[in-house]
This record gives sequence, C-alpha cells and structure tokens, in this order.
Amino acid sequence: MEEETGCLLMPKLSSSQPKPSKSQAIGANSLVALEICAGGGGQALGLELAGFDHAAVVEIDSAACATLRANRPEWNVVEGDLHSFNGKPFKGIDLLAGGVPCPPFSVAGKQLGAEDERDLFPEALRLVREIKPRAVMLENVRGLADLKFAPYRESILAQLEELGYRSAWRLLSASDFGVPQLRPRFILVSLQRKYANNFVWPAARHTAPTVGETLLDLMSARGWPGAKAWAKTANGIGPTIVGGSKKHGGPDLGPTRARRQWAQLGVDGISIANEAPDRAFPVSAMPKLTVQMVARIQGFPDSWRFVGKKTAAYRQVGNAFPPPVAAAVGKAIADALSGNANCEEPSRGLSGLPLLELMERKRAPARRATSRTAR
Repeated sequence: MEEETGCLLMPKLSSSQPKPSKSQAIGANSLVALEICAGGGGQALGLELAGFDHAAVVEIDSAACATLRANRPEWNVVEGDLHSFNGKPFKGIDLLAGGVPCPPFSVAGKQLGAEDERDLFPEALRLVREIKPRAVMLENVRGLADLKFAPYRESILAQLEELGYRSAWRLLSASDFGVPQLRPRFILVSLQRKYANNFVWPAARHTAPTVGETLLDLMSARGWPGAKAWAKTANGIGPTIVGGSKKHGGPDLGPTRARRQWAQLGVDGISIANEAPDRAFPVSAMPKLTVQMVARIQGFPDSWRFVGKKTAAYRQVGNAFPPPVAAAVGKAIADALSGNANCEEPSRGLSGLPLLELMERKRAPARRATSRTAR
C-alpha cells in the first residue's frame, strides 16, 4: 500500500478545485504535503527545503495567492475559503500542514480562542478526518500556550488521539534556527501511531546573526554613509515581526513596546520604507526597514518575491512562519516517516500524553527544589 512505502502520486482533485498541469506531477519517491492557510509561503517554502512536494497550497488572500504563483508557478494554488475546501481527494497524503490564523490566541488581540470566528482549528481537524494524513503540522503564536487555553489544547489532542495520532506541542524560537529575531512559535506535530516513536524535535543548531549583520548590504545599497555605523548599533536579534491584520492600519513594526526594542537596534519602526536610505539620509538618523529587509529577517531568501502593494506585501511577510524553522520541523517529520530518525535520541517519540500532565512533570522538579530550599 502507498501508506506503507510513503510513495504517493498526485491525488485526483475534485471538479471544484483547480487541476494540476503536467508540470505539477509529483515524483513517485517524494513526500507530499497539503498546505492550508499558506499565506505568503514561509511554511510551504520550508517544507519544500525539507523534501516535501506540494499537492496543493490553500489560501484565501488574493495577494498571497499571487505571491505563491509568482514564486512557484508549478504549485497547485487553491484560492478560497478553507471552510469550503474538500480534503477527500488528498486522502492518505504524507503531511497536512498549515499556519491557522493566530488572532484568536494572540496577546495583541482579545484572545477569544474557540469563540473567535477566525479560529480554523476545527477545519484543520475536519481535514485530518477526511484525509487521514500520515502526519500533521500546525503552527500558531505563543499565546496559544497560555494556561487559559489548556482545555482547548487538550481537546485538540484528544480528538487527534481518537483518530489514531500521537501528538505533542512545542514552543520553538526562530532565533534558535538562524533567524535574526525571537519569534517564538507554538507547534503541534501529530503522527500516526506507527510513526510516532520515530519523531525527534529539531534541536537548536544555528546562532542567529544580528540585525546589522543581516541587513548591512541592503542598508548600504543606495550609498547611505551611515550604514556601517548603524550595523554596529544593530548588534542584536530583533523582536518578533508583527504582520497585523486587515483591520490594522498601515505597515509598521508593531506596538509601542516593540518599536522601543527596534529603536534600541537603531531602527525606526513607525512604518515601512519604500527604499533603503540614500546618500542624503543623515548619518545619525534611524532608518526604516523595507519589505525586503523584513523578509530577510524572517528568513526568506532574497529571490522570494512578494506580490501586492506595500501594505499587502508586508502583511504576508510579517505573518509568515520563518522558512528555516519550517524546514527544521519538516525535516524531523520526514525523517520520522522514512525511518531515518536517530533511534538513540533520548527525547525521541511523541508521547501522546495530555499536555497538562507533561507540564506537571516539568514543574515537579522545580517544586521539589523549592521545598528543599524552604526546609
């Protein structure tokens, strides 16, 4: 059976969804992913780097879909509402992945969780039931890890357990994977039980460059004489890039606290610039970042082009899952599915235990240490 070998052909699409061209045929030896809520392509690009072909990438925003088509014309980009997307033609695919909307859980919002109409976790779970993929990968903001959402997380784990998956959440920081910003993301990985013991969470392997090191060539591209001095000031990693929503105003680097942090790195975060500073820009002034600069801070290659006006392009960048992080998690999933994981790794396997139980286990040593100190 295809599930046993990990070899899938392009699934037949329903008549309501675009059919792939011959150039979109997926190799028989490839791992295949279906991506939902693909945005500007950060996670899809990372999974491609990890060895996954894409049967389809699903996104509702027209500008983001234009970006996906511009950069990967061979991809099957399905533009539309996830609620009406039929997953059945993709039954048995290797990986269902996506970055479901974060506003329901973001500390910058009202954190309504399941009460927020933008919560698409139920749709993701519907697709798991329809498709029965070998693996699932969903990412969201750190706010979902808050204690108030523990029952919600437990409900997701319980539903996946009933469907035959072992699952675990993990908070990963983009800076641990070579991305020059903090950007913590809360990742859910689920694998069918027979693959779960093969999975090993990716370890931090790269020291992130500073913002100055990352952007010096772009800051000096138009002859600004203050670029080298600025790069020495920007000698740390950046705070989390904030993309905002369509209800938010123009593009900027986030709320007041984030802007203060950017100011410490010599960056004016009040808005996004159209171009890098030129020769006339004051040496001692704080430059603004361009969309290309923000994209590089997110871990995108310079070759990845964002389509749309500045605000639309910036939101695609700011809301993206950094490709290097997606690649690291995707590679760990690919290794688990193909049996290439390190069998001697002590943290190997998805336990499937309730998250609260895991949290209690981690808290226990700290409580015992506190008690000994008190005595």
